[in-house]
Amino acid sequence: MALRFTTAGESHGPGLVAVVEGLPAGLDLDRQTLDREMARRQLGHGRGGRMKIESDAGEIRSGVRHGKTLGSPVAVLIANRDYPNWEERMNPWPVEAEVEPSHLPRPGHADLAGALKFGHDDVRNVLERASARETAARVAAGALARAFLRALKVSVHSHVIRIASVAAPERDELGPEDFQQVDESPVRCLDEGASEAMVEEIDRLRKANESLGGVFEVRAFGLVPGLGSHVSWSEKLDGRLAQAVCSIQSVKGVSLGEAWEVATGPGSEAHDEIFWSKVRGWHRETNRAGGLEGGMTNGEPLVVRAAIKPISTLTQPLRSVDLESKEPAQAMRERTDSTVVPAAGVVGEAMVALVLASAYREKFGGDHIEDVRTALSAYEERIGWRR
Repeated sequence: MALRFTTAGESHGPGLVAVVEGLPAGLDLDRQTLDREMARRQLGHGRGGRMKIESDAGEIRSGVRHGKTLGSPVAVLIANRDYPNWEERMNPWPVEAEVEPSHLPRPGHADLAGALKFGHDDVRNVLERASARETAARVAAGALARAFLRALKVSVHSHVIRIASVAAPERDELGPEDFQQVDESPVRCLDEGASEAMVEEIDRLRKANESLGGVFEVRAFGLVPGLGSHVSWSEKLDGRLAQAVCSIQSVKGVSLGEAWEVATGPGSEAHDEIFWSKVRGWHRETNRAGGLEGGMTNGEPLVVRAAIKPISTLTQPLRSVDLESKEPAQAMRERTDSTVVPAAGVVGEAMVALVLASAYREKFGGDHIEDVRTALSAYEERIGWRR
């Protein structure tokens, strides 16, 4: 049994759709929790005008009855409230109005490569799907995965650790309780001083017509050892996590645990020594591996970091070339954010949750959520695992 998901929809089209297959029957879902996750993706100082238009909410269209999953595919619809303003330009069917094509690809975006690959003479045919608006559907899918993980006592959280030149102090000892107030920060940063400095950095560079990148971190707690596998490259959980997180728009790098730190030091300072006691069972004193060894979880908290490049749509456009005339031109202007790092952390949570949920489904199977719990409990007893 595997958990799979897909999304469909364009940024300014009628709406977005997420379809999740593989959830067990009997899983409790909550409409308020789904809508809260959708709203979290819209948080963050530096967001643009689109967030004032959209108020995302997920509409369940299949696979759920009276708040419980049926075991069949779950479809979620997210309407694009801005679609009426784009109905002529983005209508699925021919329109009478003359729609002016977009010929000015943006450096750093999918515009040019996508137009060349698919033979489009209008980069809007590419940019609408490549837009980070698609991540609203990912967060909807991730909310379903998180409901499944919560039923297994697993939680997934994120926080921002850098925006442009401002970095938050390192915090190694973090637990689920430390993330309870993270969304109250305007940049979703756990350190108050760094949060204030990040806001100032955003404001300073926004006035200079610049966009900003940064780094977010996702942590998952309550995982059992042995999710993923060492026997095949495609089953290694670290590879699956890296691919999933790097698929998020604007992510250019992913690290697991203290990847770059241990790369520069000796082996004695790179690995997490193994201990066992009657009270704690198997445990580690450090977590440099970020909860992953040999392509599998090892029972420690999972730690995934992602580097986000500055957004490729600038209020002062970069140089480009007209797709039709081949003449030099400025890249097209689109309504844009200054930075999406705080929101990207929420998307990162969703993608990590989807990978972890799939790994749990593969390992423990079960048509009903109680079947999953029973199989998980038997496994924990067999390996002597203590949370």
